[in-house]
Amino acid sequence: MSSVDRPLAVAGGDDAVLPFAVDALDLRGRVVRLGPAIDALLGRHDYPPAVSRLLAEAVALTALIGTSMKFQGRFILQTQSDGPVGMLVVDFEAPDALRACARFDADAVAAAVAAGQDRPEDLLGRGHLAMTVDQGAHMSRYQGIVELDGRSLEEAAHGYFLQSEQIPTRVRLAVAEVLTRDPGHEPRRAWRAGGLFLQFLPESSERSGHRDLHPGDAPEGVSATIEEDDAWVEAQSLAGTVEDVELTDPTISAETLLYRLFHERGARVFEPQPLIERCRCSRDSVKAMIASFSPAERVDMVENGRIGVTCEFCSTHYDFDPKEFETDEA
Repeated sequence: MSSVDRPLAVAGGDDAVLPFAVDALDLRGRVVRLGPAIDALLGRHDYPPAVSRLLAEAVALTALIGTSMKFQGRFILQTQSDGPVGMLVVDFEAPDALRACARFDADAVAAAVAAGQDRPEDLLGRGHLAMTVDQGAHMSRYQGIVELDGRSLEEAAHGYFLQSEQIPTRVRLAVAEVLTRDPGHEPRRAWRAGGLFLQFLPESSERSGHRDLHPGDAPEGVSATIEEDDAWVEAQSLAGTVEDVELTDPTISAETLLYRLFHERGARVFEPQPLIERCRCSRDSVKAMIASFSPAERVDMVENGRIGVTCEFCSTHYDFDPKEFETDEA
């Protein structure tokens, strides 16, 4: 990752993660701005707004963590809990592809919203958050798990990195709907999401505990301390001043936000990492999945003379004639 010297942008930088460092505070961090990608991702589903907001937070968190890991493969963030939103799955495929879906109890979500209990921690309830690195068939999978005990995704991420990675970490996530107008169309509301990810990584020759996952942006030979160093206290205080609108406003670039936060200390930015919304499903992969079932199981899949499968991530519907699989067996 090489630093670049470019002027602050007034706007732009959507659908990208901007890595940065604040050497005076021993900080490494990332800012993510999601515009058209998160709007397209959520637009593929008919989720209630409260569920869309929660899923967008999970997508922003996944982008911040996934792009920090030096690997080729997938990073998966998944929650499983007893709240109105029982499961979130966000799949990041290096270097840039995101897809996501949610499972929820519609009645329970509606009741929570009506009662004013639609915060992320209310919707998640109790359970666990798993973060998995899958580097392919010939490499070991690594997974870290943190308890969801009435905490938000931000708080769960703090707990994971402190307990499992022993890296002091601060995460800020924000989601908003903004009014937008496409040429020749009526104004509509579009989803946006943003996030800030900070890690305190002072130079040290000692390692501080076992890490379940790759330590992300930490350079070789750099470890972390869990002590409340003055620099880390300052960094947390600065991060605490960030407002949701600064993370989601399309007219405030990531560079502008960093300047507002760290202009007295100086921040170095690196090459931005673009992000796209893309599902990995295809007709061939779905057909292969159906073919893996026994003939008797496929008979149970037939409705009105066809076998239909809808991708849970992108809502694409695939339709097959059962005779296609009889040909494959012959």
